[in-house]
Amino acid sequence: MGVDLRHGGNRVALAAQLGCRPSELLDASASLVPWTPWLGRLPLGAIRDYPDRSHAALRQAIATCHGLDPDLVLPGNGAAELFTWVARDAAAAGVNLLPAPGFADYGRALRCWNADCREQSLPLHWSGTFPQRFPSPAEAAVLWICNPHNPTGQLWSRASLEPLLQRFSLVICDEAFLPLVPAGERQSLIPLLADHDNLVVVRSLTKLFGIAGLRLGYVLTRPERLQRWAGWRDPWPLNGVAAVVGERLLSDPARYRRWCAKVQRWTASEGAWMQEQLSRLDGVSALPSAANYLLIHGDHSLAWMRQELEQRHRILLRDCGSFRGLGERWLRIGLQTRRRNRRIVEALRRVQSTRLLSRSTNR
Repeated sequence: MGVDLRHGGNRVALAAQLGCRPSELLDASASLVPWTPWLGRLPLGAIRDYPDRSHAALRQAIATCHGLDPDLVLPGNGAAELFTWVARDAAAAGVNLLPAPGFADYGRALRCWNADCREQSLPLHWSGTFPQRFPSPAEAAVLWICNPHNPTGQLWSRASLEPLLQRFSLVICDEAFLPLVPAGERQSLIPLLADHDNLVVVRSLTKLFGIAGLRLGYVLTRPERLQRWAGWRDPWPLNGVAAVVGERLLSDPARYRRWCAKVQRWTASEGAWMQEQLSRLDGVSALPSAANYLLIHGDHSLAWMRQELEQRHRILLRDCGSFRGLGERWLRIGLQTRRRNRRIVEALRRVQSTRLLSRSTNR
């Protein structure tokens, strides 16, 4: 079975390709926080017993964090599983408008249901002032939004998104990275759910808590829609361990807010530091980002740079080939701890120096 290695987080597959251990790789291709909270001992029942199919405790914990009724909450096996069911409704609604460049999994989910899709090209140059106004979209039945946008890091203002709920029969907003953005919650569409039955908000705990292996996300929308999706799913889409971990991470709203504040300080600090360091490199530029990742653009193809980082320095950056509208001149860097960010910057300097030396020698 082939694996698309352009998606971030393929540490095991790339380690096999490079002939090294996965633990030797610094993975900046997946945009996760660099630490995972202490989870304590897990109950044996989380492994031994069948999970509660209603996930009542987890739904209540999520609802409490957002001040919602738990009937508006559906946990899932990562946001990816939930996109599949969102897309089934979206396909039935009519033409879907997708941002480009954008996360490829929206298209994957819509292809499951033979949806009619169009692309909305986003500008590839923007200011460093956030939040920004969402570009005026074309006509369609369904609008997909990613806030902050992946892979650009642009943060869209709630004020510019709210009127779109009157224009589209269904609006799907992916807020997977929003809790990691300083003051990002001010732009969330979650407070609009009560007044808009055509709004779907998707969230992920993967990025915020560094638990990608557990596959845990949730969707927020009107109960009737969630009940329909629940009837389409496998009987146990979410495993017991993931459910227990989710409950522990979200059971105390004050602790959740403290964790988010810690993460947001890291995003602001490391984002500014990496922006400044990358600005000193020749031939590449880092675009302004509100999120915990930076999109970098090269004067020429950066494929050689990504390959050199992998082969000589055991550093993985995100290949942007799976983002429509981007190509070999683009890479995405997920922020790390300061020590690891220094390692990335030093490696970038070395591969650039080596290339310049090689060119001068071959003249």
